Amino acid sequence: QVQLVESGGGLVQPGGSLRLSCAASRSIGRIYDMAWYRQAPGKQRELVARITPDGSTNYADFVKGRFTISRDFAKNSMYMQMNSLKAEDTAVYYCAVNLHWGQGTQVTVSS
Repeated sequence: QVQLVESGGGLVQPGGSLRLSCAASRSIGRIYDMAWYRQAPGKQRELVARITPDGSTNYADFVKGRFTISRDFAKNSMYMQMNSLKAEDTAVYYCAVNLHWGQGTQVTVSS
């Protein structure tokens, strides 16, 4: 079992930035992809970005050019830098690794 803990969410104005972090309770090695998902009220959970063990990344079209995913094996952590935030980015953001999920962190973009 591995526990995942997200942090870094909060309230930000449109156009602002946030950096999300996901810390794993133990090493997950260089085996699994890590990913960020989000779920807005009344909507299904959706993939935002994914990073493979070799550092390859892919992004949902709605965040391309604005969000950047990264990971640090030494710290058992993953990050997502979110720039140019929009109101429609408001959601709970979840970290996921090999069918394990964090509890989520709320991101609210509002003026």
